[in-house]
Amino acid sequence: MIRIEDPVRQGRWDILRGAPPFRDERRGIDLGGAFNNHNSEKLGITLNLRTPRGRELLESLVRISDVVAENFAAGVMERLGFGYEHLSAIRPDVIYVSNSGFGASGPYRSYKTWGPIVQAISGLTFTSGLPDREPAGWGFSYMDHTGGYIMAIAILMALYHRARTGEGQWVDMACTEAGATLNGPATLDWTVNHRPMRRPGSPHSNRNDWPPMAPHGIYPALGDDAWIAIACRDDADWGALAQVLDRRFTREARFAELAGRLAAQDELDREIASWTREREASAAACALVAAGVPAAAVARPEERIERDSNTAAWGLWPEVEHTAIGRVRVDGLPVHLSRTDWSIARGAPCLGEHNRQVFGDLLGLTPEEIEALRGEGVI
Repeated sequence: MIRIEDPVRQGRWDILRGAPPFRDERRGIDLGGAFNNHNSEKLGITLNLRTPRGRELLESLVRISDVVAENFAAGVMERLGFGYEHLSAIRPDVIYVSNSGFGASGPYRSYKTWGPIVQAISGLTFTSGLPDREPAGWGFSYMDHTGGYIMAIAILMALYHRARTGEGQWVDMACTEAGATLNGPATLDWTVNHRPMRRPGSPHSNRNDWPPMAPHGIYPALGDDAWIAIACRDDADWGALAQVLDRRFTREARFAELAGRLAAQDELDREIASWTREREASAAACALVAAGVPAAAVARPEERIERDSNTAAWGLWPEVEHTAIGRVRVDGLPVHLSRTDWSIARGAPCLGEHNRQVFGDLLGLTPEEIEALRGEGVI
Protein backbone atom coordinates (compact mmCIF):
# COMPACT_ATOMS: atom_id res chain seq x y z
CA MET A 1 0.00 0.00 0.00
CA ILE A 2 1.33 3.43 -0.98
CA ARG A 3 0.26 6.45 1.06
CA ILE A 4 0.46 9.73 -0.90
CA GLU A 5 0.97 12.95 1.07
CA ASP A 6 1.26 16.62 0.19
CA PRO A 7 4.84 17.97 0.40
CA VAL A 8 3.62 21.58 0.55
CA ARG A 9 1.51 20.99 3.65
CA GLN A 10 4.13 18.64 5.08
CA GLY A 11 1.73 15.72 5.15
CA ARG A 12 -0.90 17.55 7.17
CA TRP A 13 -3.79 16.38 5.04
CA ASP A 14 -3.88 13.95 7.98
CA ILE A 15 -4.32 15.67 11.37
CA LEU A 16 -2.49 12.78 13.03
CA ARG A 17 0.79 13.71 11.32
CA GLY A 18 3.03 14.89 14.15
CA ALA A 19 0.22 14.72 16.72
CA PRO A 20 0.49 13.12 20.17
CA PRO A 21 0.98 10.76 21.85
CA PHE A 22 4.79 10.89 21.69
CA ARG A 23 7.27 8.31 22.87
CA ASP A 24 9.66 10.81 24.45
CA GLU A 25 10.44 14.54 24.55
CA ARG A 26 11.02 14.76 20.79
CA ARG A 27 8.41 16.45 18.59
CA GLY A 28 7.96 16.68 14.83
CA ILE A 29 5.89 15.57 11.87
CA ASP A 30 7.51 12.12 11.85
CA LEU A 31 7.17 11.47 15.59
CA GLY A 32 3.40 11.23 16.15
CA GLY A 33 2.44 7.97 17.80
CA ALA A 34 -1.15 7.89 16.51
CA PHE A 35 -0.01 8.31 12.90
CA ASN A 36 2.48 5.50 13.34
CA ASN A 37 -0.18 3.23 14.82
CA HIS A 38 -2.57 3.78 11.91
CA ASN A 39 -0.05 3.55 9.07
CA SER A 40 2.28 0.67 9.86
CA GLU A 41 3.63 -1.31 6.89
CA LYS A 42 2.62 1.36 4.35
CA LEU A 43 5.01 2.92 1.87
CA GLY A 44 4.96 6.71 2.08
CA ILE A 45 5.60 9.19 -0.74
CA THR A 46 5.01 12.88 -1.31
CA LEU A 47 3.42 14.28 -4.45
CA ASN A 48 2.41 17.85 -5.26
CA LEU A 49 -0.73 17.55 -7.39
CA ARG A 50 -0.69 21.29 -8.08
CA THR A 51 2.14 20.67 -10.55
CA PRO A 52 1.77 19.10 -14.02
CA ARG A 53 4.59 16.67 -13.29
CA GLY A 54 2.97 15.65 -10.00
CA ARG A 55 -0.26 14.83 -11.80
CA GLU A 56 1.64 12.85 -14.41
CA LEU A 57 3.30 10.78 -11.71
CA LEU A 58 -0.03 10.07 -10.03
CA GLU A 59 -1.40 8.86 -13.35
CA SER A 60 1.60 6.55 -13.65
CA LEU A 61 0.88 5.14 -10.20
CA VAL A 62 -2.79 4.61 -11.05
CA ARG A 63 -1.76 2.51 -14.08
CA ILE A 64 -0.03 0.00 -11.81
CA SER A 65 -2.53 0.08 -8.92
CA ASP A 66 -5.51 -2.19 -8.28
CA VAL A 67 -7.25 0.19 -5.88
CA VAL A 68 -7.19 3.96 -5.39
CA ALA A 69 -8.78 5.09 -2.09
CA GLU A 70 -9.33 8.62 -0.83
CA ASN A 71 -10.89 10.14 2.27
CA PHE A 72 -11.49 13.75 1.21
CA ALA A 73 -14.81 15.56 1.30
CA ALA A 74 -16.97 14.90 -1.75
CA GLY A 75 -15.74 16.67 -4.85
CA VAL A 76 -12.14 17.34 -3.78
CA MET A 77 -10.60 14.72 -6.05
CA GLU A 78 -12.75 15.89 -8.97
CA ARG A 79 -11.46 19.43 -8.48
CA LEU A 80 -7.92 18.07 -8.50
CA GLY A 81 -8.74 16.38 -11.80
CA PHE A 82 -8.77 12.83 -10.47
CA GLY A 83 -12.39 11.77 -10.27
CA TYR A 84 -13.47 8.27 -11.26
CA GLU A 85 -13.99 9.09 -14.93
CA HIS A 86 -10.40 10.25 -15.32
CA LEU A 87 -8.94 7.36 -13.34
CA SER A 88 -10.98 4.75 -15.23
CA ALA A 89 -9.74 6.25 -18.49
CA ILE A 90 -6.18 5.67 -17.25
CA ARG A 91 -6.95 2.14 -16.02
CA PRO A 92 -10.38 0.78 -16.99
CA ASP A 93 -10.45 -1.93 -14.30
CA VAL A 94 -9.37 0.34 -11.44
CA ILE A 95 -11.33 0.21 -8.21
CA TYR A 96 -11.79 3.73 -6.94
CA VAL A 97 -13.03 4.25 -3.39
CA SER A 98 -14.36 7.56 -2.06
CA ASN A 99 -14.92 7.54 1.70
CA SER A 100 -16.49 10.87 2.65
CA GLY A 101 -18.81 12.01 5.40
CA PHE A 102 -22.02 12.18 3.37
CA GLY A 103 -21.21 10.55 0.05
CA ALA A 104 -21.19 12.03 -3.44
CA SER A 105 -24.92 12.76 -3.76
CA GLY A 106 -27.64 14.42 -1.73
CA PRO A 107 -28.03 17.86 -0.12
CA TYR A 108 -25.25 17.25 2.45
CA ARG A 109 -22.56 16.18 -0.03
CA SER A 110 -20.55 19.39 0.42
CA TYR A 111 -20.48 19.19 4.22
CA LYS A 112 -17.33 18.06 6.02
CA THR A 113 -17.26 15.80 9.05
CA TRP A 114 -15.11 14.49 11.89
CA GLY A 115 -15.69 11.18 13.66
CA PRO A 116 -17.78 12.62 16.54
CA ILE A 117 -19.90 14.61 14.05
CA VAL A 118 -20.62 11.45 12.06
CA GLN A 119 -21.64 9.68 15.26
CA ALA A 120 -24.02 12.47 16.20
CA ILE A 121 -25.67 12.75 12.78
CA SER A 122 -25.96 9.00 12.28
CA GLY A 123 -27.85 8.62 15.55
CA LEU A 124 -25.20 6.70 17.48
CA THR A 125 -24.57 9.46 20.02
CA PHE A 126 -28.27 9.62 20.82
CA THR A 127 -28.30 5.98 21.89
CA SER A 128 -25.53 6.37 24.47
CA GLY A 129 -26.14 7.82 27.91
CA LEU A 130 -27.88 7.50 31.26
CA PRO A 131 -31.57 8.18 31.95
CA ASP A 132 -32.50 11.86 32.33
CA ARG A 133 -29.07 12.96 31.15
CA GLU A 134 -27.79 14.40 27.88
CA PRO A 135 -26.49 11.95 25.24
CA ALA A 136 -23.02 10.91 26.33
CA GLY A 137 -21.25 10.28 23.03
CA TRP A 138 -18.59 7.63 22.67
CA GLY A 139 -15.46 9.43 23.80
CA PHE A 140 -13.41 9.06 20.60
CA SER A 141 -13.77 9.05 16.83
CA TYR A 142 -15.42 5.66 16.63
CA MET A 143 -16.72 6.08 13.10
CA ASP A 144 -13.30 7.05 11.75
CA HIS A 145 -12.26 3.51 12.54
CA THR A 146 -15.51 1.72 11.78
CA GLY A 147 -15.88 3.64 8.52
CA GLY A 148 -12.44 2.36 7.55
CA TYR A 149 -13.48 -1.22 8.32
CA ILE A 150 -16.58 -0.90 6.15
CA MET A 151 -14.47 0.65 3.40
CA ALA A 152 -12.14 -2.37 3.53
CA ILE A 153 -15.13 -4.70 3.14
CA ALA A 154 -16.33 -2.64 0.16
CA ILE A 155 -12.90 -2.93 -1.47
CA LEU A 156 -12.98 -6.71 -1.08
CA MET A 157 -16.45 -6.81 -2.65
CA ALA A 158 -15.24 -4.77 -5.61
CA LEU A 159 -12.14 -6.93 -6.02
CA TYR A 160 -14.32 -10.05 -5.98
CA HIS A 161 -16.53 -8.56 -8.68
CA ARG A 162 -13.49 -7.69 -10.78
CA ALA A 163 -12.08 -11.18 -10.39
CA ARG A 164 -15.32 -12.57 -11.81
CA THR A 165 -16.00 -10.02 -14.55
CA GLY A 166 -12.83 -8.03 -15.18
CA GLU A 167 -14.73 -4.82 -14.40
CA GLY A 168 -13.53 -2.04 -12.15
CA GLN A 169 -15.94 0.33 -10.44
CA TRP A 170 -16.41 3.37 -8.24
CA VAL A 171 -17.21 2.69 -4.59
CA ASP A 172 -19.02 5.71 -3.15
CA MET A 173 -19.18 5.48 0.64
CA ALA A 174 -20.92 7.79 3.14
CA CYS A 175 -19.53 7.40 6.65
CA THR A 176 -22.72 8.77 8.23
CA GLU A 177 -24.78 6.13 6.43
CA ALA A 178 -22.34 3.47 7.62
CA GLY A 179 -22.96 4.74 11.16
CA ALA A 180 -26.71 4.65 10.67
CA THR A 181 -26.58 0.94 9.89
CA LEU A 182 -25.23 0.32 13.42
CA ASN A 183 -28.53 1.52 14.94
CA GLY A 184 -30.26 -1.78 14.18
CA PRO A 185 -32.03 -2.57 17.49
CA ALA A 186 -33.05 1.06 18.06
CA THR A 187 -34.35 1.36 14.51
CA LEU A 188 -36.27 -1.91 14.86
CA ASP A 189 -37.79 -0.77 18.17
CA TRP A 190 -39.04 2.44 16.57
CA THR A 191 -40.28 0.74 13.40
CA VAL A 192 -42.13 -2.06 15.17
CA ASN A 193 -43.06 -0.56 18.54
CA HIS A 194 -42.95 3.20 17.80
CA ARG A 195 -40.71 3.71 20.83
CA PRO A 196 -37.96 6.37 20.66
CA MET A 197 -34.58 5.46 22.08
CA ARG A 198 -34.60 8.30 24.62
CA ARG A 199 -37.88 8.55 26.47
CA PRO A 200 -39.16 8.67 30.06
CA GLY A 201 -37.68 5.60 31.65
CA SER A 202 -35.40 5.14 28.67
CA PRO A 203 -32.86 2.32 28.68
CA HIS A 204 -29.87 2.73 30.96
CA SER A 205 -26.67 2.22 28.96
CA ASN A 206 -25.23 -0.05 31.64
CA ARG A 207 -28.32 -2.22 31.84
CA ASN A 208 -29.73 -4.87 29.54
CA ASP A 209 -33.32 -4.87 28.33
CA TRP A 210 -33.04 -7.38 25.46
CA PRO A 211 -33.09 -9.91 27.05
CA PRO A 212 -33.78 -8.44 30.50
CA MET A 213 -31.07 -9.09 33.08
CA ALA A 214 -30.53 -7.83 36.61
CA PRO A 215 -28.12 -7.04 38.06
CA HIS A 216 -26.27 -5.94 34.93
CA GLY A 217 -23.85 -3.03 35.12
CA ILE A 218 -20.56 -1.42 36.02
CA TYR A 219 -19.82 -1.05 39.74
CA PRO A 220 -17.14 0.88 41.68
CA ALA A 221 -14.22 -1.08 43.09
CA LEU A 222 -11.54 -0.32 45.65
CA GLY A 223 -9.11 2.38 44.50
CA ASP A 224 -9.12 5.41 42.26
CA ASP A 225 -11.32 5.07 39.15
CA ALA A 226 -11.47 1.29 39.49
CA TRP A 227 -14.53 -0.64 38.29
CA ILE A 228 -15.97 -4.10 37.86
CA ALA A 229 -18.58 -5.37 35.39
CA ILE A 230 -21.16 -7.89 36.58
CA ALA A 231 -23.97 -9.55 34.59
CA CYS A 232 -26.52 -12.01 35.94
CA ARG A 233 -28.17 -13.78 33.04
CA ASP A 234 -30.75 -15.67 35.04
CA ASP A 235 -31.85 -16.74 38.50
CA ALA A 236 -29.04 -19.29 38.73
CA ASP A 237 -26.45 -16.54 38.22
CA TRP A 238 -28.19 -14.47 40.88
CA GLY A 239 -28.08 -17.38 43.30
CA ALA A 240 -24.33 -17.78 42.73
CA LEU A 241 -23.78 -14.02 43.16
CA ALA A 242 -25.82 -14.03 46.35
CA GLN A 243 -23.65 -16.78 47.84
CA VAL A 244 -20.44 -14.86 47.12
CA LEU A 245 -21.74 -11.52 48.44
CA ASP A 246 -23.54 -13.07 51.43
CA ARG A 247 -25.22 -9.82 52.45
CA ARG A 248 -28.63 -9.38 54.04
CA PHE A 249 -30.20 -8.05 50.88
CA THR A 250 -29.13 -11.13 48.90
CA ARG A 251 -31.39 -13.25 51.12
CA GLU A 252 -34.51 -11.19 50.46
CA ALA A 253 -37.20 -13.23 48.71
CA ARG A 254 -38.11 -10.40 46.32
CA PHE A 255 -34.72 -10.69 44.62
CA ALA A 256 -34.92 -14.42 44.06
CA GLU A 257 -36.70 -13.98 40.73
CA LEU A 258 -35.97 -11.70 37.78
CA ALA A 259 -39.18 -9.67 38.04
CA GLY A 260 -38.34 -8.59 41.58
CA ARG A 261 -34.78 -7.65 40.67
CA LEU A 262 -35.92 -5.63 37.64
CA ALA A 263 -38.44 -3.74 39.77
CA ALA A 264 -35.71 -2.59 42.16
CA GLN A 265 -32.62 -2.21 39.98
CA ASP A 266 -31.55 1.13 41.47
CA GLU A 267 -31.65 -0.28 44.99
CA LEU A 268 -30.00 -3.50 43.86
CA ASP A 269 -27.17 -1.59 42.19
CA ARG A 270 -26.55 0.47 45.31
CA GLU A 271 -26.34 -2.65 47.46
CA ILE A 272 -23.96 -4.43 45.08
CA ALA A 273 -21.81 -1.29 44.86
CA SER A 274 -21.50 -1.27 48.65
CA TRP A 275 -19.84 -4.70 48.35
CA THR A 276 -17.69 -4.07 45.27
CA ARG A 277 -16.21 -0.75 46.44
CA GLU A 278 -14.60 -2.55 49.38
CA ARG A 279 -12.74 -4.96 47.09
CA GLU A 280 -10.01 -4.84 44.50
CA ALA A 281 -11.62 -5.25 41.07
CA SER A 282 -9.60 -8.22 39.79
CA ALA A 283 -9.90 -10.16 43.05
CA ALA A 284 -13.65 -9.58 43.18
CA ALA A 285 -14.05 -10.63 39.55
CA CYS A 286 -12.05 -13.80 40.13
CA ALA A 287 -14.22 -14.74 43.10
CA LEU A 288 -17.40 -14.22 41.09
CA VAL A 289 -16.14 -16.07 38.01
CA ALA A 290 -15.11 -19.01 40.21
CA ALA A 291 -18.72 -19.18 41.37
CA GLY A 292 -20.01 -19.08 37.79
CA VAL A 293 -21.05 -15.41 37.66
CA PRO A 294 -20.05 -13.44 34.52
CA ALA A 295 -17.75 -10.69 35.82
CA ALA A 296 -14.59 -8.84 34.85
CA ALA A 297 -12.48 -5.96 36.07
CA VAL A 298 -12.82 -2.93 33.79
CA ALA A 299 -9.36 -2.82 32.24
CA ARG A 300 -7.48 0.39 31.63
CA PRO A 301 -5.63 0.42 28.29
CA GLU A 302 -2.23 -0.06 29.93
CA GLU A 303 -3.54 -3.03 31.92
CA ARG A 304 -4.91 -4.72 28.83
CA ILE A 305 -1.83 -4.07 26.71
CA GLU A 306 1.08 -4.23 29.13
CA ARG A 307 -0.07 -6.53 31.91
CA ASP A 308 -2.43 -9.06 30.38
CA SER A 309 -0.69 -12.38 29.83
CA ASN A 310 -3.35 -13.60 27.42
CA THR A 311 -2.97 -10.54 25.21
CA ALA A 312 0.78 -11.08 25.12
CA ALA A 313 0.38 -14.77 24.28
CA TRP A 314 -2.15 -14.01 21.54
CA GLY A 315 0.09 -11.37 19.97
CA LEU A 316 -2.33 -8.52 19.44
CA TRP A 317 0.23 -5.74 19.95
CA PRO A 318 3.26 -6.31 17.73
CA GLU A 319 6.38 -4.18 17.94
CA VAL A 320 7.46 -2.29 14.83
CA GLU A 321 10.63 -0.43 13.93
CA HIS A 322 9.96 3.20 13.02
CA THR A 323 12.73 5.11 11.27
CA ALA A 324 12.45 8.18 13.50
CA ILE A 325 10.65 7.00 16.64
CA GLY A 326 12.42 3.69 17.15
CA ARG A 327 10.86 0.44 18.32
CA VAL A 328 7.25 0.81 19.50
CA ARG A 329 4.03 -1.18 19.78
CA VAL A 330 1.10 -0.77 17.42
CA ASP A 331 -2.31 -2.32 16.88
CA GLY A 332 -2.26 -5.78 15.37
CA LEU A 333 -5.19 -7.57 13.74
CA PRO A 334 -7.74 -9.33 15.96
CA VAL A 335 -7.64 -12.51 13.87
CA HIS A 336 -5.10 -15.24 13.16
CA LEU A 337 -5.12 -17.28 9.95
CA SER A 338 -3.61 -20.76 10.09
CA ARG A 339 -2.16 -20.62 6.56
CA THR A 340 -1.71 -16.93 5.75
CA ASP A 341 -1.27 -15.16 9.07
CA TRP A 342 -0.39 -11.48 9.24
CA SER A 343 2.93 -9.90 10.12
CA ILE A 344 3.49 -6.25 11.05
CA ALA A 345 7.12 -5.22 11.51
CA ARG A 346 7.64 -1.84 9.82
CA GLY A 347 6.41 1.39 11.33
CA ALA A 348 4.56 4.12 9.48
CA PRO A 349 6.51 6.01 6.83
CA CYS A 350 8.23 9.27 7.59
CA LEU A 351 7.19 12.04 5.24
CA GLY A 352 8.36 11.00 1.76
CA GLU A 353 10.44 8.15 3.18
CA HIS A 354 9.85 5.85 0.21
CA ASN A 355 10.06 8.37 -2.61
CA ARG A 356 13.17 6.75 -4.05
CA GLN A 357 11.76 3.23 -3.73
CA VAL A 358 8.37 3.99 -5.32
CA PHE A 359 9.45 6.42 -8.02
CA GLY A 360 12.63 4.50 -8.74
CA ASP A 361 11.72 0.81 -8.37
CA LEU A 362 8.06 1.02 -9.43
CA LEU A 363 8.06 3.84 -11.96
CA GLY A 364 11.63 3.48 -13.21
CA LEU A 365 12.89 7.01 -12.54
CA THR A 366 16.63 7.49 -12.15
CA PRO A 367 18.16 8.95 -8.96
CA GLU A 368 18.91 12.13 -10.91
CA GLU A 369 15.28 12.44 -12.04
CA ILE A 370 14.04 11.91 -8.48
CA GLU A 371 16.41 14.55 -7.18
CA ALA A 372 15.17 16.95 -9.88
CA LEU A 373 11.60 16.33 -8.73
CA ARG A 374 12.60 17.31 -5.23
CA GLY A 375 14.27 20.48 -6.47
CA GLU A 376 11.17 21.43 -8.47
CA GLY A 377 8.85 20.95 -5.47
CA VAL A 378 7.03 18.02 -7.09
CA ILE A 379 8.01 15.73 -4.20
